[in-house]
Amino acid sequence: MTDKLESIGFSHWFESRIDESKAANHGIARVVSVHKNSYTVTKGGEEVFSELSGNPLYGAESSNDLPTTGDWVYADFYDDDSHAIIYGVFPRKTLLKRKAPGKQIDVQLIAANIDTAFIVQSLNENFNLRRLERYLVMVNESNIEPVVLLSKSDLLSTEEIEEIKSKVLSIAPHATVVEFSSLNQENMDSILELLKFGRTYCLLGSSGVGKTTLLNKLLGSDEFETQEVSKIQSKGRHTTTSRQLVQLESGALIIDTPGMRELGSMSADEGLDETFSEILALSLNCKFKNCSHTNEKGCAILKAIETGELSEQRYKNYLKMKRESEFNQMSYSEKRTKDKNFGKMIKSVLKKQKQIEQGT
Repeated sequence: MTDKLESIGFSHWFESRIDESKAANHGIARVVSVHKNSYTVTKGGEEVFSELSGNPLYGAESSNDLPTTGDWVYADFYDDDSHAIIYGVFPRKTLLKRKAPGKQIDVQLIAANIDTAFIVQSLNENFNLRRLERYLVMVNESNIEPVVLLSKSDLLSTEEIEEIKSKVLSIAPHATVVEFSSLNQENMDSILELLKFGRTYCLLGSSGVGKTTLLNKLLGSDEFETQEVSKIQSKGRHTTTSRQLVQLESGALIIDTPGMRELGSMSADEGLDETFSEILALSLNCKFKNCSHTNEKGCAILKAIETGELSEQRYKNYLKMKRESEFNQMSYSEKRTKDKNFGKMIKSVLKKQKQIEQGT
């Protein structure tokens, strides 16, 4: 492991998973950004334009198999390191993903090999506990450490902020929660202390919560463009349109992500169980093992809602996400099966056509 690779996050976890045959023929780099069919990669120095070689491109069964921001890849560099070709992707330590927006049943990769996710929510009308639960499910499903950052703390009193923080801790009791203001620099030092050398972080949150402004403050320059938030709707425009890995002076690496209006999960059983662990624990106390938690006597979940131990809105959000996850996963599995069958049919037709042409 070289010092340069270590400085951009290459650890013993990745070193122990090196494909020796690929490493013998190619170098190692990290994906900084993705631009449709091209990439920007780095070996710890300059960022280099790169493309995907034929084998991984045409051998990919889904978007999961293609590089994404934060990935480690096998690559060859040419022309004094001005251009590179990617020949393969390392196993991923973590992978942040969601259902593709709209009606399309597919996976959209957000970023790979993230250690900690900063989930940013603003302390104004944009704050939404149910949306925060969705981000927590996404992060917990990927086995990434969540940190909740509450922006625009200059807008509220200390008492109001503490009330919101207690609500956040009620649904994420083990998460670090920090309120901050990019305007008056409150708690900016506390956030900087969380950023460690060689570790990779990402900023998650809807448009207008101040992710890009925060990133500029952490960088110490206005490197990334920001836009004003609508005073009427407290909503922001999509300033960040792609994911890009940048390095801070501390040596920490951070990825800003576009604001997400949709947060559908393809399959999130582990993320749901982790985020809503108290609901899972309550279900174990139901009188009947096959309890549907709808109208049975002796249902521990319904009793907890009745006594106020469990929020009815939180339980409804859990059920909604669970149904979405099951539906999306089923639809995605069906789509993959159809795609594979269609691929086999095309190969069969081409094989027969070739045989006819050869007269065999």
